[in-house]
Amino acid sequence: MDSLYLLIPIALVFCVIAIRLLLWAIGSGQYDDLDKEAWRILADDDASEASSSSEQGRRPPAAGDGP
Repeated sequence: MDSLYLLIPIALVFCVIAIRLLLWAIGSGQYDDLDKEAWRILADDDASEASSSSEQGRRPPAAGDGP
C-alpha cells in the first residue's frame, strides 16, 4: 500500500506530460497533413524525369524502340 503513494503521483505526472506533448504536437501542426509527404516522395521522381526530358527536347526510349 505504501508503494501506491509513490506510484500514483508518478503515473499522474507521466499522464500530464503525455497530454502536454500531444497538445504541443497538435498545436505546432504535426498532424495537419499526414499524406502530403508520402505523395511528395512518389511525385518527386515523376516530376523530375518529366522536366529533365522536356528540357533536353527528347523523349525517353520506349520498351519497343530498338536499333
